[in-house]
Amino acid sequence: MTVSSPLSASPSLCFVFLHSVSPCLCPQASLSLWGWGGLGVVLFLITFGPFAIFYLAFYIFCFVGGGFVVTLLFGKTNSEKHLEKCEHSYLPATQTGIQKTLDEMRLEPKPIKIDRRLTGSHYIDEPLQQVIQFALRDYIQYWYYTLSEDESFLLEIRQTVQNALVQFSTRSKDVDWQPYFTTRLVDDFATHLRVFRKAQDRLEGREDCKQSENEMVESFFEAEVEMERNICRDVVCTSSKDEEGFLRDLCEVLLYLLLPPGDFHNKNMRYFLREILARGVLLPLINQLSDPDYINQFVIWMIRDSSCNYEAFMNILKLTDKVAELEAVKDKALEELQYLRSLDTAGDDINVIKNQINSLLFVKKVCETRIQRLNSGKEVDALKLAANFGKLCIIPLEHILVHNIALQFFMDYMQAAGAQAELFFWLTVEGYRVTAQQQLEVMEGWERDGKKGGGTKGLLKAAALGVYEQYLSDKASPRVQVDEASVLKLGEKLQKDGDPTPEIFDEIQRKVYDMMLRDDRYYPSFRQSPLYVRMLAELDMLKEPSYRGSDDGDGGKSGKFRKVECFCFSPFNRNKTKLWGCRL
Repeated sequence: MTVSSPLSASPSLCFVFLHSVSPCLCPQASLSLWGWGGLGVVLFLITFGPFAIFYLAFYIFCFVGGGFVVTLLFGKTNSEKHLEKCEHSYLPATQTGIQKTLDEMRLEPKPIKIDRRLTGSHYIDEPLQQVIQFALRDYIQYWYYTLSEDESFLLEIRQTVQNALVQFSTRSKDVDWQPYFTTRLVDDFATHLRVFRKAQDRLEGREDCKQSENEMVESFFEAEVEMERNICRDVVCTSSKDEEGFLRDLCEVLLYLLLPPGDFHNKNMRYFLREILARGVLLPLINQLSDPDYINQFVIWMIRDSSCNYEAFMNILKLTDKVAELEAVKDKALEELQYLRSLDTAGDDINVIKNQINSLLFVKKVCETRIQRLNSGKEVDALKLAANFGKLCIIPLEHILVHNIALQFFMDYMQAAGAQAELFFWLTVEGYRVTAQQQLEVMEGWERDGKKGGGTKGLLKAAALGVYEQYLSDKASPRVQVDEASVLKLGEKLQKDGDPTPEIFDEIQRKVYDMMLRDDRYYPSFRQSPLYVRMLAELDMLKEPSYRGSDDGDGGKSGKFRKVECFCFSPFNRNKTKLWGCRL
């Protein structure tokens, strides 16, 4: 018979018993653990001393470090042995490009040969080479040498610039520069001066306001719009930011035409060259050319070796309306007079000195007379002055076209009327005829002497085609207004005939002359304009009684009538004819 335990009989009673007994057993176990641990530490310190703990840490560090060193040496030795036994390395192969780059870097740099020829002319190439050298020094070398000492980059830049100059030289040879410098550039400069004078006249007509720089600029560009037919450059000329932007766009076009495609599509290089050209070349050049001091010095340098003739100098004095300029000439004449009078008059040079003194006295008198006229307002009241004499003297158109002073007034009128193309065409044809006749005479002399002058006819034909393209072709702007049949006939002659004659433009030139003579917009209207009256006054053919006589000192001669005669060459009749004769 088995006796069952009370715990086994009831599990719930067993759980209750253990739960009630466990709080009593846990404190005793934790106390025995801490007691034995503390006893062990005390016995360790008593046995080995107080520094034993440091010795123990040092021994452990040495053990671990020694094991690491042994493992490293053992692994290195075995790895080397293993790599020696292996025929192929497990590392990926290096790229061939890296090895080629290293080989090229080890090689000595080969000198780059640069052809110094640019335009084919030694006198032009050497200064250009100096300009390139200075540009590289001022804009590239000063910062590039801080990055590298390799000269290949500088040589490549120099080669690129030289290629651009060679391309520019090649393209320039295809351009016919003669009509540009002799006609278009002169016309643009004359137009600029006329616009400036027109703006000055407008400001002088305002009595209620003072002239200022801003008003002068506004008046100038208003006159430019009227004369250039809705073309105005005020934004580019008055704003430095817009000016730089315009120059950058211009440099972009130049680089597109001059650089190779590969260099042009390199944005960094293109922007770099654009900034150098715009801000380092073109902008300083424009600022220098627009500097009044530089212009004055340049004019002095140009006329230093050439003396102004008497007629041109006196025409300038008689045509100018600037009192300050006349005063300056007068003061200079007085200074020269004092110097000449201080010289010793004994000797053979006495007659020369007397002639110089008389000339200076004459110039002084002309300046004083002109100043007196300007200060008294006689130039402004030209129409009122003409009304006192009734009918004006009539000067034929053919004589106006060959007289310097009269032509200047008529040119100003035609410019204001928008018909400058007809007048410039007539003058250009006159110049072409004279030049062609001279060249053909020279060529005939060469042929008689047995020399060759085959290039003269080619130049004449090129000049004739240039006149046609500039004034009569469909691309001409402005175009001379003549009948299409005559233009087509002339074009066929220029294309078919091998050697153009000096008289090839005579038919159209005569029609243009007849149009200027009979059209009410031109010569007839010019005779009714204030410019015509001013022209008569400048030609000494219209004067008040107080100013009767010329500036040459004939003021004392008086009378109701005085006949003025002048001789010139008529444009259609090459014989010497009387220019005009009229009674005042």
